[in-house]
Amino acid sequence: MIRVITICILLASQAQAAAFDFCWRGDNGYTMVGWIMFDDALLTRALITQSDVSAFRIKGYHNGNPIGSWSLATAAEDDTWLLNFDPQMQQFLTGGSYGTSHSQGWNSNGGMRDCGLGGFGFNSGNLSQDFCLNGDWVRASAIDPDTPFFVAQGSVTAACNATPLLGGWRYKL
Repeated sequence: MIRVITICILLASQAQAAAFDFCWRGDNGYTMVGWIMFDDALLTRALITQSDVSAFRIKGYHNGNPIGSWSLATAAEDDTWLLNFDPQMQQFLTGGSYGTSHSQGWNSNGGMRDCGLGGFGFNSGNLSQDFCLNGDWVRASAIDPDTPFFVAQGSVTAACNATPLLGGWRYKL
């Protein structure tokens, strides 16, 4: 009985986590859904980076059909992992040169060819926001690099149609 009470106390004292769903709409029917989680104590910071994230996953689609996915849970040591998120504005920062605080590299760097055979990744730099698939740049997915990329209010779907991309967060253990 004491063991059960101790476990309950430990679970109750764990920090809450802020979790956000997101949906990205590229060009030519390319979309991506994802999820990010980090300690909610970080919500007051100006910038959340890859070292602050405790869970992350993305899944890409073309015309509603899955084309690939990637997550921190399955990431290899040499996978590109660069993330810049503004928790105040509830958006991923975009439009800067790759490797700065205004770029993203989720299993894909600025060269867009490092997601590997069978791999999937997302990149946002100074040229565009776009996908990498099977080690190649998916040029058709590219959109303007300065396009705002907000987290979603509520759940997301592959079409990104019914998802208000205005920001919002939820708590999740």
